[in-house]
Amino acid sequence: MFYWFLKWIALGPWLKLVFRPRVEGADNVPATGPAILASNHLSYADWMFMPLTLPRRVTFVAKAEYFTTPGIKGWFQKKFFSGAGQVPIDRSGANAAEGALSSARAILEEGDLFGIYPEGTRSHDGRLYRGKTGVARLALETGAPVIPVAVLGTDKVAPPGKKFGTFTRPGVRFGTPLDFSRYEGMENDRYILRAITDEIMYEIMQLSGQEYVDLYASKAKEASAKAAADAKRADREAREAVEAAGDAVADEQKQAS
Repeated sequence: MFYWFLKWIALGPWLKLVFRPRVEGADNVPATGPAILASNHLSYADWMFMPLTLPRRVTFVAKAEYFTTPGIKGWFQKKFFSGAGQVPIDRSGANAAEGALSSARAILEEGDLFGIYPEGTRSHDGRLYRGKTGVARLALETGAPVIPVAVLGTDKVAPPGKKFGTFTRPGVRFGTPLDFSRYEGMENDRYILRAITDEIMYEIMQLSGQEYVDLYASKAKEASAKAAADAKRADREAREAVEAAGDAVADEQKQAS
């Protein structure tokens, strides 16, 4: 009930009134039955705007810590995230990735919509990065269609690393459902999983217009952070060299006088 309260009364109407999000292709999402909504990921605001454009509930998985924090703060946090359409990762799996897939399977088996970000994390520079194969495995194991989704402009509304950005009108585009039933029974073939994932990412790229980078977003973030740290260190060393040269010239002048 809290989900619908947020969507139709407390939060949704205000977001629609203020931001007036555009939506295209919403009729590609089935009115009933399970489906996987595979989206690009530009901002923490994505999980608010994409479900807002659909009449059905969209469920995502979230870190278990959001649901297990003790105390009053933890209670409110749990109520908010569960009410906002998120479920905890099933930690009974061998790792977080398996736990996320386990939670997702349960959602799809109930005939609901499941939202997933194949990149695994937000893009730090607005480009689209290589997808992880969990989305392909999920599609083959459940038989649910995959609907590619592009969320646009949310990185302007809520840029990475900031709580607030600039006002813009975000958009959501839903692509044609992708059917991978031809690969039934091949969910353990890593080449098939990679081919399916790449096909999904290509469709997302076509919808979003983003530049595609064949590199995992997490690795790209690490490389970017390292490059920034190296540049900062080089700048500091250059300043220190200039200061040392200046001190040397000053010493020479002092000795000459």
